[in-house]
Amino acid sequence: MLFNSPVFLFGFLPLTALLCFAIRAKFGREASLGFLVLASLFFYGWWNPVYLPLLIGLAVFNFLMARAILTERQKPGGGWATPLTTFGVTVDLASLGYFKYTDFLIGTSNIVLDTDFPLQHIILPLAISFFTFQKIAYLVDARRGDVEPHSFLEYCFFVMFFPQLIAGPIVHHKEIFSQTKLKRGFAFDRMNLMIGLTIFFVGLFKKVVLADNVALVATPVFAHAANGGDIGFVQAWEGMLAYTFQLYFDFSGYSDMAIGAARIFGIKLPLNFHSPYQALNISDFWRRWHMTLSRFLRDYLYISLGGNRHGKIRRYLNLFITMALGGLWHGPAWTFMLWGAAHGLMLVVNHGWSALPIRRINTWWSKGVARTLTFLCVALAWVLFRAADLDAAMTIYHGLVAVPDFGNPARFAEDIGWLVFWMGIVWFWPNTQQWLAMVRPAFNYKWADRRRDPLLLPVDHTRFQRLFLWRPSMPVAIAVGLATAAAFLSLQRVSEFLYFQF
Repeated sequence: MLFNSPVFLFGFLPLTALLCFAIRAKFGREASLGFLVLASLFFYGWWNPVYLPLLIGLAVFNFLMARAILTERQKPGGGWATPLTTFGVTVDLASLGYFKYTDFLIGTSNIVLDTDFPLQHIILPLAISFFTFQKIAYLVDARRGDVEPHSFLEYCFFVMFFPQLIAGPIVHHKEIFSQTKLKRGFAFDRMNLMIGLTIFFVGLFKKVVLADNVALVATPVFAHAANGGDIGFVQAWEGMLAYTFQLYFDFSGYSDMAIGAARIFGIKLPLNFHSPYQALNISDFWRRWHMTLSRFLRDYLYISLGGNRHGKIRRYLNLFITMALGGLWHGPAWTFMLWGAAHGLMLVVNHGWSALPIRRINTWWSKGVARTLTFLCVALAWVLFRAADLDAAMTIYHGLVAVPDFGNPARFAEDIGWLVFWMGIVWFWPNTQQWLAMVRPAFNYKWADRRRDPLLLPVDHTRFQRLFLWRPSMPVAIAVGLATAAAFLSLQRVSEFLYFQF
């Protein structure tokens, strides 16, 4: 069930909210919590009920493993806590590996070793990459003793809550358990409803009005390259930049819709997307793009590999390995691994440059150069991320450096105009959480966070703030209503979110 499908927008979401609030009012918090778990299972099973036993089975397995780990770690020397953690994480990774990477490994073996093993054509269970990472973090934190007391029902809600189940954010257990215990949890709240619907409909607008329309430029270029066609200079740049913006608005829109849908029920999910194309370097980019994945890779892979505790060379190697594996997590293909490796190499270069004892230039124009260079490096790497295979990626790259052919000056001028328009949005337009900063729209975006990350609009109490920051008012309602109407009018064709394939 897609967030941008009529069945979700006009059926599942409003009906689930109404029933949740009614159950909460009559039977209490635990009953509404249980209802949301059942509703989330229905949401997941709508796609393919065959994989419901896998979702439920892994949830039960990890809950029991965590209980055993917490019991063992109380014994002298930690008992069997570490072996149990290793076993639990291995089972999680094995399930992910079987469903996601079996054909990739067989195909690689057939090419490299000249074997002839048949591909299994295993259907990838929806969201397995995301809920596997959540469960791994849960087990590791249980071994560290960082998991606060919770019931099985709270745990099921943590791993199955439908707004974040399919494509994140990759929620940490502390962010959920601290909210499921609130006295007024899951009760109807007018402000939560207004804030949630605002964020949700802004995300819907980004997806169906912006991302899906710019996809009409990107998709034919990459499809032509995948079919072996030649790509010219203008066509290659059009395709690369169009996909760069498509992925931006698609993922940003999804993240907003997930956060907004959860907020309707009074749950604040963490930020997952914070204007990444405004980054001044590649490290800054990864603090802004897929923030919960970056957090997981840092806390549970990079640090486990040794982090920066064993010298610069080891630090750079750990960065590279972390990003290469993060790339492979996105999909069973060498293009994804090379995309991750490219980002790992860029991070190494960035850290090396930052360590040089040279005087830094800190002016408006130097920041503009840094932002442009970072954007260009990210866009070039997206070619690997989007291309069907390495040959298609090389076709696009060849077109990017081909001899320019401006045979149609009007088309070229139109392309420049659109480029200026899209860059203006991603560089200078406040993002959703900045617009709603006064009402703490996400788990980790409160007023103090906003002061550390100043808005493009003034942060002091001025007339500009009163005019432009979100608040319950008629102008805001009209603006959100118009954006929602535009989104509904664009629902003739329901398209899948790009991150659903991961």
